[in-house]
Amino acid sequence: MSVNSVWVFAQVVNGAPTSATLELLTKARSLSSNVAVFLGDDASSVASALGEFGATKVYATGNLGGKLPGVAVASAMKAIIDGGDKPDLVLFPQNYEGRDVMSRLSVKLDKTVLTNSIDVSVDGGAVSATTPIFGGNTLVTTTFTGEGPYLVAFRPKSFAAESAGGAAAEVVSVSVPDLGATGAAKVTAVHVEETTGPKLDEADIVVSGGRGLGEADKYSMVEELAKLLKGAPGASRAIVDAGWVPYSYQVGQTGKVVKPSVYIAAGISGATQHMVGMKGSKNIIAVNKDKEAPIFGIADLGIVGDVHKVLPKLIEALKGR
Repeated sequence: MSVNSVWVFAQVVNGAPTSATLELLTKARSLSSNVAVFLGDDASSVASALGEFGATKVYATGNLGGKLPGVAVASAMKAIIDGGDKPDLVLFPQNYEGRDVMSRLSVKLDKTVLTNSIDVSVDGGAVSATTPIFGGNTLVTTTFTGEGPYLVAFRPKSFAAESAGGAAAEVVSVSVPDLGATGAAKVTAVHVEETTGPKLDEADIVVSGGRGLGEADKYSMVEELAKLLKGAPGASRAIVDAGWVPYSYQVGQTGKVVKPSVYIAAGISGATQHMVGMKGSKNIIAVNKDKEAPIFGIADLGIVGDVHKVLPKLIEALKGR
């Protein structure tokens, strides 16, 4: 079954669509042949990439001149909908900007939203979203009622990004309506944390460290192992709260949700809040000296041992390859 039209709120970083955008486009084209993208940016350089993954049209506001994206893009979306081009469903990434645009559009349209979802389906015109609750132990399927547009936000890696080989999407320039007082705020500077290697929520391999490392200086083992594996370093909330690593490293319910092919948990006991953020990984390897640690309950490979002995040996073995 399908719906008539699906929109995706797209984001572009360093001149390319984000992985979350491509994931949502892949899902959108399975629901409709009419897939439009809404972009708070210039679309000319990414129309081909977006079209390749299923977008047939790109609504682009162009340079926002420092305006907050949430305010400007939600207002532009509302204007297009009021003009008659009304989607049945709008998909958003579950990140700061995605939630900002979605919440503002929700108020403008007086429509409910479903967040933190991992799937969406259409059955006879009824649109339903699937959301994990209780630490991911239970899945709830919620069906929208009434008339759309239906607004849904999704966790990273809920869908696999797959090219459809489509042609470049049609680009339609849209104007941002007068924002009044809400448009007064402007972004004057953006500070991006310096990183190397893949992003945590996009990496195919993640190595995370926890309180079992003992002290902040020992986290360097996690970073070195992640670098050797061409992966990303992560962390439990305990060592983020302790100030050992930045919040951007945190995996879990109040951090990032990751779904890599391999997740290595070093010195992490496995609190429910942490496991919510990584239990979807394809292969989980846990290293902990406590054989009763909850993390072993979901691990595919468990190593009962001291991380200070296991990690250096693993690093040594990788360097010797």
